[in-house]
Amino acid sequence: MDKDTLELLVRTGPGTAMGELMRRYWVPVLLTSEVAEPDCPPVRVKILGEKLVAFRDSQGRVGLVDEFCAHRGVSLFLGRNEEGGLRCSYHGWKYDITGQCVELPQVPALCSKMKIKAYPCVERGGAVWAYMGPPEKKPAPPELEWCLVAESHRYISKRLQESSYLQAMEGGIDTSHVSWVHRYEVDKDPVHRHSKALEYIKKDSNVVFDIEEVPHGLTMYGRRLGGEDTHYWRITQWIFPWFTCIPPFGQHALGGHVWVPIDDENCWAWSINWLADRPLPREELEAMKAGKGIHVKYVPGTFVPLANKGNDWLIDRRAQKNRESFSGVDGFSIQDASLQESMGPIQNHANEHLIATDKAIVMARRMLERAARNLGQGIEPPALEAASQRVRAAAVLLDRSVKAQDWAKTSLVDGLKQPVFSI
Repeated sequence: MDKDTLELLVRTGPGTAMGELMRRYWVPVLLTSEVAEPDCPPVRVKILGEKLVAFRDSQGRVGLVDEFCAHRGVSLFLGRNEEGGLRCSYHGWKYDITGQCVELPQVPALCSKMKIKAYPCVERGGAVWAYMGPPEKKPAPPELEWCLVAESHRYISKRLQESSYLQAMEGGIDTSHVSWVHRYEVDKDPVHRHSKALEYIKKDSNVVFDIEEVPHGLTMYGRRLGGEDTHYWRITQWIFPWFTCIPPFGQHALGGHVWVPIDDENCWAWSINWLADRPLPREELEAMKAGKGIHVKYVPGTFVPLANKGNDWLIDRRAQKNRESFSGVDGFSIQDASLQESMGPIQNHANEHLIATDKAIVMARRMLERAARNLGQGIEPPALEAASQRVRAAAVLLDRSVKAQDWAKTSLVDGLKQPVFSI
């Protein structure tokens, strides 16, 4: 990747090409539980390089506003969330969820002229979403499947990742690594075990990919040897610009991720499990809350993983040597994060050597680059229609004479109305 393209892809602050593109989509900015009650304490939010504050007002509405008061730049994180607005603790100026100053005690006549930046918010899927783009271009709220199921059917978490969103997201697109990085843990993990898929994944590590560009982003077909006359297909969805849907394992929950830039060198990695038609089993839900599967354990009181760059991800060389863990790091998400963070905050892509199994990564980069450049020329970006997000991943055994793409044309059309395909 040339330097100019890299700079375009990883710079996401205000006024950058990629930043302007990402602001055209609804952005998950925090868990609803972080602003659980009316008049709860405000929460610092840094997204796409912008320092903001979230709060839930007295009417239960969520606001996302500039962190700093229009008066003399004091942080509103230190403010009082009360009586329908967020009041600065320095001189009492108060703002509503639209950023409008509603009380200016010293000079009331100036109140209507004072306003700070604010972004509209919606709540879906256990997350607060903000739209940070041009108001007249605001799309319909997200319709990812996990946003639409009942709360009992879903578990959602987020964690800090100390790397560019790009290299984090590319780990989610690269499904070939599962045969290596996660190979020793999948048999015992409570949200993956007892799945026939594990046998195929470990038996055939040389996955063959076919990638299709589709209205929602990319559909990635990964083929491995199945039975004597079958292929095992894992069909992953990348939903533009930062979502992935992971093929399921057996009767376990579906999974997905979102990678959202905090700034150019850090991102929020969201992890979601859900079932389409029933509540999550109690045992699996408790395992997710305990940091199993695609979730993590935290440094108490934070969203920083307990195993992190500062402690070498708690790598266990004994477990690595004894083939209890391929990389020596525990937990699927931290195994991935450790490798991605080890590349540096922004990977030096000039030194990489991509091969055939990296085709999806190349296509995603090109799609992001093309959309960002096109937007600069007034061409609307892809996948703005919420209905385009109503797709699902799949895992299926097919006769070797059947192409997965042909099977998908009928079996994965309007995916949320189809049964869940899993092995």
